[in-house]
Amino acid sequence: MDAELIERAQRGDREAFGQFVSQHYDFIHAMAWRWSGSSTDADDIAQEVCVKLGSAIRGFRGASRFRTWLYTLTLNAARDHRRKHAREQQTVRAYTDEPQRDTTEEDDTVSTELWTAVRALPERQCAAVLLVYGEGLSHAAAADALGCSEATVSWHVHEARKRLKAMFGKEEV
Repeated sequence: MDAELIERAQRGDREAFGQFVSQHYDFIHAMAWRWSGSSTDADDIAQEVCVKLGSAIRGFRGASRFRTWLYTLTLNAARDHRRKHAREQQTVRAYTDEPQRDTTEEDDTVSTELWTAVRALPERQCAAVLLVYGEGLSHAAAADALGCSEATVSWHVHEARKRLKAMFGKEEV
C-alpha cells in the first residue's frame, strides 16, 4: 500500500499524499516528541516534516526502506528545530535580564530525567541512543538512518552510556 501511495504522491496526486501523511503522522509526531521532549515542539517538528515531505517524496528512490528514510527526514527536522530554538534562546537572553525557564513538560520520573539527559548528549550520541533505544532500531538500521557504519553507532551508544552513567553517578544506566 505504501509503495502505491508513494508512487502516486511522487506523480503529484494530492489525495494520495494526504492519505500517506495521515498514515504516517502519528509515527512522525511520536518520533519528534522523543527527540524534543515537548509536545509543543513535537507539533512544530511534525508539521515541518510534513511540509518537507511534500517536496522530498519526489526524491525518494527506494534505495533504503521508506521508514528509514522517514527517520532521517524527521531526525534532520528535529536537529534543525533544536538549533533554531537554541539561537532564539540566545537572542532572548541577549536582550533580557530575566532567566529563561525550560518549557519541557517534565514530571519527576527517572525515565523523563533520563530522556532529558539523552537529549543533552552530543548530537551523534543523542541520535544513536534515540534511534536504538527510543525507536527500537537495530544498530544496523540506525547506521542506515544516520549514514554511518554499524560500528560507529555502537561506539556512540557506548560513549553515551558512559556519559549518562557519569551524569547520574550510577553503575548502570
